[in-house]
Amino acid sequence: MFIIAVLMLAFLIFVHELGHFIIARICGVKVEVFSIGFGKKLCFFKLFGTQFALSLIPLGAM
Repeated sequence: MFIIAVLMLAFLIFVHELGHFIIARICGVKVEVFSIGFGKKLCFFKLFGTQFALSLIPLGAM
C-alpha cells in the first residue's frame, strides 16, 4: 500500500511540474532541466535542449 501511495504522489508531482514546464515553454522560457525527484539521477536524457531526469527520491521536483 505504501508503494502505491508513493507512486501516486510521484505521478501527481509529475503532472504538476509538467504544467510549469509547458507554461514556461509557451512563454519562451528556456527550460534546462526537468527532473522528477531529488538526489542522485537514476536516468536522464536530453531532448530539444532540455535534460529530462528521474532521481532517486521521487517526492519533489526541480
